[in-house]
Amino acid sequence: MKERAYAKINLCLDVKGRRDDGYHELEMIMVPITFYDVLEMVPAEESVLQVNRSYLPVNEKNTIIKAIRVMQEEFGFDQNFACRLQKHIPTRAGLAGGSADAAAAIRMMNRMMGLQLTIPEMAEIGKKVGADVPFCVMNRPAMVAGIGEILTPFSVNVDFDILLVKPRRGVSTKTAFEMIDSGGGEHPDCIKMRDSLITGDYEGVVSSLGNTLEAASLQLVSDIRLIKELLTQKGFDGVLMSGSGSTVFGITRNPALCDQVMEEMKSRKYFVRKTKILR
Repeated sequence: MKERAYAKINLCLDVKGRRDDGYHELEMIMVPITFYDVLEMVPAEESVLQVNRSYLPVNEKNTIIKAIRVMQEEFGFDQNFACRLQKHIPTRAGLAGGSADAAAAIRMMNRMMGLQLTIPEMAEIGKKVGADVPFCVMNRPAMVAGIGEILTPFSVNVDFDILLVKPRRGVSTKTAFEMIDSGGGEHPDCIKMRDSLITGDYEGVVSSLGNTLEAASLQLVSDIRLIKELLTQKGFDGVLMSGSGSTVFGITRNPALCDQVMEEMKSRKYFVRKTKILR
């Protein structure tokens, strides 16, 4: 059985503050995009993972294996799975690649084991694997709150192209959050972003782009600032870093602009992908 594991971007990310339990209270607009890994799983005597990227762990540190263990514990089955992952989403990129893989594994185990879980039930289980997993289980544009577990999906009624550009260096999510605890960072209007996406207000989408974590990540990876400047100069209507980075995305209603800029960014040895919101 094969499943696509779709990446996400944050069109708006507001860190409200640090909670007593050490986690951060968030408000985000997250959208799945048409860029994905492919996960294949079949029943097996033991759970093993093959990946087309040698730098990725294939043990309990991998979110796919972790998802299998969580499902086994939750439902008391001892069935194992042989897994093969075609990894395309870069790591430490702010695109939820690991969370997307875990979510795909949960959806497949739900079908293979005949569990008949609803999406909210799978999302609840996903919380035990990682903060972004519930969203990736659902695969719909959503207002996301709490630490990532409160999901309110909505329909997007505006169309635009997205160009992803990632420098070689990634960003540690933990480090980025620690840096904003010392102060700084903007607080964008995620409610306005949601409303603009629903009503088809493209100009509202552009003006509502914002990410509290961006200021910290700009200090950690200087190429983020350079990519933002380049995409702005080339004519993208809006440019923002996704999640804790280091991927930057530009949005435009001119597909030819994406094609043109892709080639220049590739020549600079950046990771580049053209994509859209998943519908």
